[in-house]
Amino acid sequence: MKIPVTAIRLPTRPGREYESRFDREQSVLKMLAIPIASVVLSSMVTTLPIFTAEPLLPPFGLLMFLSWRLMRPGLLPVWSGVPFGLIDDLFSGQPFGSAGLLWSLAILTIEVIDSRVVWRDYRQDWLIAALLIPAVLLGGLWSAGLAHAAPEPGLLVPQMIVSVLLYPLVVRVCARLDSWRLAT
Repeated sequence: MKIPVTAIRLPTRPGREYESRFDREQSVLKMLAIPIASVVLSSMVTTLPIFTAEPLLPPFGLLMFLSWRLMRPGLLPVWSGVPFGLIDDLFSGQPFGSAGLLWSLAILTIEVIDSRVVWRDYRQDWLIAALLIPAVLLGGLWSAGLAHAAPEPGLLVPQMIVSVLLYPLVVRVCARLDSWRLAT
């Protein structure tokens, strides 16, 4: 049975109260809200008014989603690819449900890799992301091609390269958010 620890009174200035930070309970809401908000806000980056002839802006929502999943395996459940993908579809303009399916397949692929591999390092995570990002982008192009004109896969090569090269930066941002999430 856990005995509650009383607050240690430190000398204070007028108007300030300090309590011990030992044995404190973390906010469950904040621990869950930070990963969810970061993926949703990253998906909203595609709405920025950037005009190019080819798709160059990487899918930041997918990058953040893969970063959280590869960095913290137990944090996001397997089914979380569906709602995050549907939210991404709302902002990216893809046919509704395509990213929900593709992100779910990506997280299932990571689950299969996790069940087979005992441990991973940073390079293996980058390799997994480097294989999944083009697969999801090509799947999105294929699903958009079902609804519209014939797709041209060569148009996505610059976006794939930029996305794979930006993945380490997104992992750093995700690691900062994770350290802030665990500290609060």
